[in-house]
Amino acid sequence: MELIGKIKLITETKTYGNNGFRKREIVVTTDEQYPQHILVEFVQDKCDLLDAFKVEQEVKIAINLRGREWMNQEGIVKYFNSIQGWKIEQLNTNFVMPANNSAPLQPFSLIDEEDDGLPF
Repeated sequence: MELIGKIKLITETKTYGNNGFRKREIVVTTDEQYPQHILVEFVQDKCDLLDAFKVEQEVKIAINLRGREWMNQEGIVKYFNSIQGWKIEQLNTNFVMPANNSAPLQPFSLIDEEDDGLPF
């Protein structure tokens, strides 16, 4: 599954427990009639994927839905869901400066164009 939207928030990486479990969260706002603010978790080595991103960037995140069962002290079973990201990519950029800073390059997109008129 994929989630597309604009980054609203990126948290710092947090470490939990004695085994060093790492988790980092990102909130992405969808672009639709009723925008949704979706929290996505990146865990362990995937936390580092978020280092290259900033608030306001438009991204596409590959996600997995996770669910788990938990029983409290009274024996009541509860269920929890989470959205886990495993890949993230920027959808577009405004302008990219070349290495020699002479002039900005034209905008580009990482999404394949459906029909660009080229025969190949």
